[in-house]
Amino acid sequence: MPYLLISTQIRLEAGPTMVGDEHSDPHLMSILGATKRSMLGNNFCEYYVNDAPRVVLDKLESLGYRVVSMTGVGQTLVWCLHRE
Repeated sequence: MPYLLISTQIRLEAGPTMVGDEHSDPHLMSILGATKRSMLGNNFCEYYVNDAPRVVLDKLESLGYRVVSMTGVGQTLVWCLHRE
């Protein structure tokens, strides 16, 4: 998977950070130390790490990912990354 979305709530900029959905690469999620969980009311799972987004972005950069774009959606910050 060359594309990856990560996000965090603005009030939680120190973590946790959402780093993938239920279809994300399990090996990459393991490297990031992510755990899969389902939030109450959702019928899907997401991967989370307790790290701040900056720490996650640093880890992903060392793995060859680059930020393509970043935006705010309501109270959520979202980064789109790509790996060649």
